[in-house]
Amino acid sequence: MRGLYLVTPNWDDTDRLLDVSEQALQEGVALLQYRHKSAEADQRREQAGALLALARKYGVPFIINDFIELCEELDADGVHVGGTDASVAQVRARLGKDKLVGASCYGDLALARTAEAGGASYVAFGGFYPSLVKKYPVTTPLDIVLQAKREIALPCVVIGGMTPENAAPLAARGADMVAAISSVYQADDVNIAVQQFNQLFAACAWTYGADLGQ
Repeated sequence: MRGLYLVTPNWDDTDRLLDVSEQALQEGVALLQYRHKSAEADQRREQAGALLALARKYGVPFIINDFIELCEELDADGVHVGGTDASVAQVRARLGKDKLVGASCYGDLALARTAEAGGASYVAFGGFYPSLVKKYPVTTPLDIVLQAKREIALPCVVIGGMTPENAAPLAARGADMVAAISSVYQADDVNIAVQQFNQLFAACAWTYGADLGQ
């Protein structure tokens, strides 16, 4: 779990969604999450099923946002839950030990500790910057990543307004994955956008962390 964590936008155009997703997968993605908050059930099932097939083609784990039943129906690789969804412990008990369970922890280490205790596979922090997709207070401090890496024995994801430039100081602090939506799906060149995110996690990028004394 290291690199770009690609999250889908609320696109109803399934062909476009699959085309851009495949371009990104070809460049290298750590995880793919299907997130469409306004889709009807049939559309959600169709899109998730098609994305799962793509993810399998490229050997990338496929996560579904919120919808545990859909994960079970499709046999996806896991679920991501937020603060108003079922708890990590409840999801883990339902899905079993072999599925991935991710947890949004916002800017709260206590939530991350609870998620870890409940059997989370990774924890996600943010928002750090204004987002074109999600509306939230931009109050998460960058150094929460340093604290999490010291205290939480799980991969750490950063979310919210992520561009390669915005994500660089978070990667330097030890973030394992950067979650992005608009920076990839609305990019002029999807391939270049994904390459730029992946370059954050190349070995030479971690010299930035050393320069900071981390």
